[in-house]
Amino acid sequence: MRFLISPEIFELFPGVHIGLVQAFGLDNRGENGEVAQTLKEKEQDIRLRYKSETLSQLPRIAAWRQAYSLFGAKPKKYKSSVENLYKNILKGKTLRHINLLVDIYNFISLKHMIPSGGDDTEKVEGCIHLTIAEGGEIFQPLNATETQTVEKGEVVYRDDRDILCRRWNWREAEKTKLTEKTREALLVVEGLPPAGYNDVVAASEDLSRMIQKYCRGKTRTAVLNISRTYYE
Repeated sequence: MRFLISPEIFELFPGVHIGLVQAFGLDNRGENGEVAQTLKEKEQDIRLRYKSETLSQLPRIAAWRQAYSLFGAKPKKYKSSVENLYKNILKGKTLRHINLLVDIYNFISLKHMIPSGGDDTEKVEGCIHLTIAEGGEIFQPLNATETQTVEKGEVVYRDDRDILCRRWNWREAEKTKLTEKTREALLVVEGLPPAGYNDVVAASEDLSRMIQKYCRGKTRTAVLNISRTYYE
């Protein structure tokens, strides 16, 4: 698996760090009670510590709002994945179990207040790129049959053929979604200042340990930034 970050990303976001956890030999079946309880406790902690009205003022949430504005996505309309998770919890919603890998990366995102997500790499065609959309690309959102047209200037993940995630971490694709059948995956942890290199390393290591423990998989980790722009 090869993962590349385009130079244009660093022109807009020179301080970005992308943590990668490549996972192999996964057992992603079923729901784990320990993971579910850990998520439940984190949801309760968030409801005690934060308020929906002031969430956008938290530095790690505000950083993503500013990033979305820079590539033309109105943050009031399009929220980063981490803000959306927090918003739903503060509305009293309980995160729905989808599969074990999703439960794990949701917990990591909540614990570190950093976006996290992933793709089934057996469904990826060629390399994964974090890049800027040219505009006009066709995108099929997660769990949808209709397609969308990507806007010029969006930060996107894509493989050599299709868009895998729109507006950086706003909406994932149906094509490479994680399922109980997923055996190989690439998961990302996305850090913008004030979240720095050490924060992304810590979140990536947490993610790797949980995957090894609960999905019984093997992992490789790396952090990409302006000094290291690709992984293979």
